[in-house]
Amino acid sequence: MALDLSIATAEQQDAGQIAALVNSAYRGEYSRQGWTTEADLLAGLRTDTDEILGLIASGDSLFLLCKAGVELVGSVHLQKQVDQAYFGMLAVNPSLQGQGVGKQLMREAERTARQIWGASTAVISVISCRNELIAFYERRGYRRTGISKEFPVNPELWTPKVADLRLDILEKRLTAN
Repeated sequence: MALDLSIATAEQQDAGQIAALVNSAYRGEYSRQGWTTEADLLAGLRTDTDEILGLIASGDSLFLLCKAGVELVGSVHLQKQVDQAYFGMLAVNPSLQGQGVGKQLMREAERTARQIWGASTAVISVISCRNELIAFYERRGYRRTGISKEFPVNPELWTPKVADLRLDILEKRLTAN
């Protein structure tokens, strides 16, 4: 069954729902229903409402929301960085993963970054050991840059369950489709 999806830009009042969705997709037991879980790698939350509110309020940042009817089923954060757009917190309700929501959100994020900011490149970061997630992005045209960064520390929200986590940086040249 194909989902009837709509995509729109988030407003301040959406921040709590976005934080709940992102946390459910990445952390905790519910996240294990999907394939994007980080529950074995990190304990705690991925984000909170205050962080989302700050990102929505920023002039060079936005969230795209994907809804099935009135239900929030996916979101992605876009951040302008000179002529690039950084995409983060791509989240899909774990019970709906594998049904094309993430693919559709990524296509719309790329289109939006080109249209609104004139971005020529999309950049993402993925935990290095998440081979299946890296493969998902590679199938969408993203390529490893060879750049790896230390995983950020944020003990107020999360703590690592494994040592030496790193982020691999991937990028994709954006062209008009």
